[in-house]
Amino acid sequence: MDFGSVLKDLCSQTGVSGSEKELSVFISHLFEIFCDSVEIDPFFNVIGIKRGFGSSKKRILVMAHADEIGFLVKSIDDRGFIRFTNIGGMDSKILLAQEVVIHGRERLPGIIGAKPPHLLKPEETKKAVKLDELAIDTGMDAVQVKKLISIGDLITLKTVPLELQGGKFSSKALDNRSGVAVLLRTMENICSVKHENDVYFIANTQEEVGSRGAIIASYNALPDAAVVIDACHGDMPDAPKDEIFTLGKGPAVAIGPNLHRKMTNRLIETAKEGNIPYQTDVEPGDTGTDAWFTQVSRSGIPTVLISVPVRYMHTPVETVSLSDIKNAGRLVAEFVSLSTEEWRGYFAAEKIDGPERGFRE
Repeated sequence: MDFGSVLKDLCSQTGVSGSEKELSVFISHLFEIFCDSVEIDPFFNVIGIKRGFGSSKKRILVMAHADEIGFLVKSIDDRGFIRFTNIGGMDSKILLAQEVVIHGRERLPGIIGAKPPHLLKPEETKKAVKLDELAIDTGMDAVQVKKLISIGDLITLKTVPLELQGGKFSSKALDNRSGVAVLLRTMENICSVKHENDVYFIANTQEEVGSRGAIIASYNALPDAAVVIDACHGDMPDAPKDEIFTLGKGPAVAIGPNLHRKMTNRLIETAKEGNIPYQTDVEPGDTGTDAWFTQVSRSGIPTVLISVPVRYMHTPVETVSLSDIKNAGRLVAEFVSLSTEEWRGYFAAEKIDGPERGFRE
């Protein structure tokens, strides 16, 4: 599979949180290439199952969210200008003079206007514009706009995926379509391996507005262990060095109280054994990912987190290295292909005999 082409197709789809139906159908067709069965649940999570060959096999969940940030129409004024609000986190400073697509009765182009510098007051040049001060111009008057666009219609940024030099790739929605690409790469890799356990691949929804898809999917899948794939901040000028990860040096493996320590250590060992490049991401608290919710689903799911470095996150020009996606897919494939006997140590608590009765990791 040409993953540059697949990633371009994934990022070209519209899948803003809460409006992922068409995207989910598209992803389900990609899952069908590799999985033994594929379904879309009522929340539009896409679930693909790759059956294992073990006699006492377990369920391992590999999950990445597929939704993206976007906007909703909030109001239409008497001149036809459209006010809007955000779905997910977006810095209003990047929105001036952007092209957008309004998903009304038909898809309509628009632009987010910007006041020319000639008309700015001195005090306006010193402050960032607020989201509620911005408006979209479609070129139509109010009567025409209201015939085609309604309050609550979806708005997306118009971008064209772009392959850069050095194996880099730029587009909207790489947080977290790059993670969905890792799922596909993992599927492709384990197709040539006689793995013992059942692997549940899930492209989940609504992460950007509270990880609702992950909460539902991890509960319904009944997994014995989980691998969550998301994005972390890629290296960029002037960013804090302890919060960014270098593109092209491999995926970031998270370490912290939210993640299962023994599984994380084994994940790192797997990377070393396979000579797979990786980076270490120290997460002392909430990881800001679906791993935070997955680990406490039902009676608890041992969970690890692998992230693809993404530059300029939550902008129309998010940028990744294709090699990081490939290496993440290889690492996950080798990890989930470990024997059932080795995995069994992660599935249950260890009983303590003697005076300190109870359970421990």
